[in-house]
Amino acid sequence: MLYYLAMWLEREFQPPGFGVFKYVTFRSAAAAITALLISFVVGPRIIAALKRKQMGEQEKRELAGVGNHNLKAGTPTMGGLIVLTSLLLPTLLWANIYSAYVILVVLVTAWLGGVGFLDDYLKVVKKYKKGLIGRYKIVGQVTIGLILGGTIYFFPHWFPTTNYDTLHTLTTVPFAKHINFDWGWLYIPAVIFILTATSNAVNLTDGLDGLAIGTVGIVGLTLAVLAYFSGNAVFANYLNIMHLNGADELTVFCAALVGAAMGFLWYNSYPAQVFMGDTGSLALGGAVGALCILIKKEFLLPILGAIFFAETLSVILQVSYFKYTKRKYGEGRRLFKIAPLHHHFEKSGWHESKIVVRFYIIGIMVAIITMATFKVR
Repeated sequence: MLYYLAMWLEREFQPPGFGVFKYVTFRSAAAAITALLISFVVGPRIIAALKRKQMGEQEKRELAGVGNHNLKAGTPTMGGLIVLTSLLLPTLLWANIYSAYVILVVLVTAWLGGVGFLDDYLKVVKKYKKGLIGRYKIVGQVTIGLILGGTIYFFPHWFPTTNYDTLHTLTTVPFAKHINFDWGWLYIPAVIFILTATSNAVNLTDGLDGLAIGTVGIVGLTLAVLAYFSGNAVFANYLNIMHLNGADELTVFCAALVGAAMGFLWYNSYPAQVFMGDTGSLALGGAVGALCILIKKEFLLPILGAIFFAETLSVILQVSYFKYTKRKYGEGRRLFKIAPLHHHFEKSGWHESKIVVRFYIIGIMVAIITMATFKVR
């Protein structure tokens, strides 16, 4: 909204300096700073409100004896409200809100934030042990996947790229030059799978203080660069990737995501004052998935989101191996001491702060590798 106000003032009165609002780079920086400031303003108020209403984390029996998780019971949860406020408000203030790219990524984030909020509300307020029943959560994820995939597939003319109707089912192939993969009629199912997988993967990663939000911040910064390159004709041509006119507007959203992540990390770093709960983790996972879908970098997700991928894979392997050995030997056996992966290291004696920092280092490494894929082709 500030973007349109500035453009109107620049057009009507031509004040000096207002032309800078045209540049995505300026508005992205402004969005990041705004997100950080909003988190500092609303964070303490939301945390205080959650404490007053006694919306605290419930004790997790499965983590008894692992680290100091027994001390975390009662810590305010649903702090994802801080993240969503700090992310969505700056996006609406500084981005082109008529851009189909911006509308869709905001819709996905808000939608999955709503699904996560309902899950947290049922667990914390209504005291339902499992919160929102799993199949209903899946319905919410599949529905927004249908909306996103269906919009791109059936309404490519909504996007400003002149040839988007020929690009809408294509995606970039890492390490391959001048080769794009066409999803064809599988595009919508692929979008549904990606959104569901990424939202659940970030949810699984959210088990240690600062782990999920810091990792998402690293991913968001990388996606900001990728979105800017994809929307810039010069950079896209130089890197031999699809030029998606208007996709650089997603840089504003990514910058706000980084600012919101830094702001929430202020409260979520060890020892955490608040947890973001499913309200934040499902929304952020969906945002990451939607960004990769919109800028045609779906196949980069296993590299860029290697932390989320490893966490999810550890759970799948643990459950599968347990069921297999129970069926074969009559007794279930485990590959890891406990899953997801971060709890395995925690049970091995690592302090959670060490785990989080080392996961950050890995996250930065894979972000660099992700950027390198555009020239190592």
